[in-house]
Amino acid sequence: MRTKMRIMGFRGTAIKPLNEEAAADLGAELLGEATIFLVGGGCLVLEYWRQQVQQRNKEEERRAAWDAMQDEVGRLALAVEALQAQLQATPEGALEELQAQMREVRAQLGAQGASAASRAASAAKK
Repeated sequence: MRTKMRIMGFRGTAIKPLNEEAAADLGAELLGEATIFLVGGGCLVLEYWRQQVQQRNKEEERRAAWDAMQDEVGRLALAVEALQAQLQATPEGALEELQAQMREVRAQLGAQGASAASRAASAAKK
């Protein structure tokens, strides 16, 4: 220690020893400051760790939601492809046939409505 003091430019002076009471006070102060420093540092480390865990959990939730959406999009794309294949497999005449059947049904409904209206009118005259 004396060599280090001489290298730093300090000349050897006599250091008075501390009395027991002053040494106890300085030791208690040092111990108190070290405790406060350790508790503060521990709180910082724990808070940092907690934030990292929360961020990791949020990222995992986002990733899971993204994967679920991609799965849903893939499933819907397959459904669209199946419907397009089914539509292309349907003969073109089937659509025209269905339209003709709808016209016939409308004509029948129109005829039934007209006959019901004429019956109602004749019943009203009587």
